[in-house]
Amino acid sequence: MNNSHLADIVKTSQGNYRIIVGHNILDSLPKELNSCINNKKIFLIADKALFPKQVLELSELLEKNGFYTNILSVDFNESNKNIETVRYIYSWLAEMLVERKDTIVSFGGGVTGDVVGYVASTWLRGVPYIQIPTTLAAMADASIGGKVGINLDSGKNLIGSFYQPKLVFQDLKFLSTLPKREFDSGWAEVIKHGLILDKNLFFELENIGKIEQKDISDRKIINIVKKSAKIKSEIISGDEFEEGNRILLNYGHTIGHALEKITEYKKFLHGEAVSIGMIVAAKISKKIGLINSKTVKRQQDILKKFNLPVTLNFDKTEMIIQSTRIDKKSTDGNIRWVLLNDIGHATTKTKIHENIIISCIRDTITP
Repeated sequence: MNNSHLADIVKTSQGNYRIIVGHNILDSLPKELNSCINNKKIFLIADKALFPKQVLELSELLEKNGFYTNILSVDFNESNKNIETVRYIYSWLAEMLVERKDTIVSFGGGVTGDVVGYVASTWLRGVPYIQIPTTLAAMADASIGGKVGINLDSGKNLIGSFYQPKLVFQDLKFLSTLPKREFDSGWAEVIKHGLILDKNLFFELENIGKIEQKDISDRKIINIVKKSAKIKSEIISGDEFEEGNRILLNYGHTIGHALEKITEYKKFLHGEAVSIGMIVAAKISKKIGLINSKTVKRQQDILKKFNLPVTLNFDKTEMIIQSTRIDKKSTDGNIRWVLLNDIGHATTKTKIHENIIISCIRDTITP
């Protein structure tokens, strides 16, 4: 195997797995699969947006290398990230007589990985699965760490489990097919990693020129994605079940998830909602004396540089507050807010007075 594309090895109680990152590296996938799974039967569950071209390319590559491949194409999005979609996939798996030794492959963005991973974790009490993310947000964040799940009407990702993949394989060539808005949205998770854990990554993003989709084969871009994946990997290896520092990865997500929910997943892409959530979190951090105005501005400037939103154009503050009360990070009824105490350093705080949160949300609203 070519280790030049290895970003990191995630170490977990469910087994260790490789994160492979590169551009135009799909031909190396069969060797990676042969090293981590024992069966040649593949059940490929793909986002409909990748059908037929990318799905058939992947399927034909696998077939050519001795894998027996079955394909299910699904229109994955946040609106149908629910039990109905899970039931639909279960029915297909039952029809195909999928056994515990077979392998499920998730091929798509973050929603695809979350849903397919959840299905894999529950079908026959768990079958091996592979993550092949095709969006930047999924590459930088969602595909790594085994957090899989679905939404309820009352909140995002409230049903789920920790179920680790056998391999995360990231070919940046798939990013060239994304709509520009989807591509831009993904940078929110990369920026988040710099903000909370790696000031050098943040400085690199601050100083790099404008990034276009046509540049994704550039070694600098590949290395940035690699670094982001490695940051996530190291956190997971040290805190698989979110009992410690893994919670820091939720920076911006409390408000972000609330925005997605109250707008019924139709107004914001995930990275856009997280971007605004990070702005609110930075304002809270400043309000309670953790950071100064300069740090808030640097965060705001880098998000704007990557075409991410930093303001709200509507006032639904009460709905946002209500939605944050149903938060997976709550303890004894108190939200554990992930906040900044410097560029590259984050912390958690509970019992933040609601008036502060309301003030910071409203300060993010444009007239």
